[in-house]
Amino acid sequence: MLNTIKAAVVQRLGACTAYQRFRALPLLAQRLAVVAALATVLTAALAIVYFFVSPVIAVGALASIAAGLATGLGALPALFFRQVSQRLLYIMLGFAAGVMLAATAFSLLVPGIEYGNQIWPGKGIFVVSGGLLAGAGFLELADRFLPYERFLAERGELITSLRKVWLFIAAITLHNFPEGMAVGVSFGGGDWHNGLVIAIAIGLQNIVEGLAVALPLVGLGYARSQAVFIATLTGLVEPVGGLLGVAAVSFFFPLLPIGMAFAAGAMLFVIADDIIPETQSKGKARSATFAFVFGFVVMMVLDNLLG
Repeated sequence: MLNTIKAAVVQRLGACTAYQRFRALPLLAQRLAVVAALATVLTAALAIVYFFVSPVIAVGALASIAAGLATGLGALPALFFRQVSQRLLYIMLGFAAGVMLAATAFSLLVPGIEYGNQIWPGKGIFVVSGGLLAGAGFLELADRFLPYERFLAERGELITSLRKVWLFIAAITLHNFPEGMAVGVSFGGGDWHNGLVIAIAIGLQNIVEGLAVALPLVGLGYARSQAVFIATLTGLVEPVGGLLGVAAVSFFFPLLPIGMAFAAGAMLFVIADDIIPETQSKGKARSATFAFVFGFVVMMVLDNLLG
């Protein structure tokens, strides 16, 4: 049945003049045409949401898309290099962890407690504490099925197992979902300042992740452009989480402090369980530690300036 449907679709496409013109284009032109078409559809969809549903949802979705695409930006060096030094990778990871920690504290937990106190006077801290533990627990359960840390330990080396690389990619993709949700719920409260800070923090962290995904694929013999493309795809799960997050808290305000706390718990789990241990996996790395502190300061100052 499926083969019959597939054959009918192929036959119909083959008779389509537009499709024949598309197939006649060079490969690069075909890819650019697909990207342009997707960008046009996305722009139209966001415009409809902005004008007819909610500007907050549209901006939140756009911010989570931008944060997700930062993964592709981070993967671009794979077009020119087969590997980077572990020291540089650890410094980048340390900086990203500091940025994420500051954003979690100042743009998720603090406003989450304030919103919680508005809804349940005097009980905001307890609501946020419960949501934070739930977010960390969610990733703990997820890691039981995709043991992320086992593959992080080999990220700085040439990974020869195709299965391990793809499990690593799947784990990163899974972790990107609550990160996208963090962007969405931050915009959902109507405070675009918090949403922008979280989007910047997640985007910076995704740049490092994109490089970590692309380089092992190049080492396994994947075409450089294909490695960059796969790395970019791992970040595109974030807009799904972002859209769900911003829509949920926009239409049901009591979910806002819970959603912010859940996202904060997930981010704290990633920082404490994945990123920081990785920066110290080859012994004490003071350069990564100072990068962590510097990243925290940068995002703290940025949060204050944007406010």
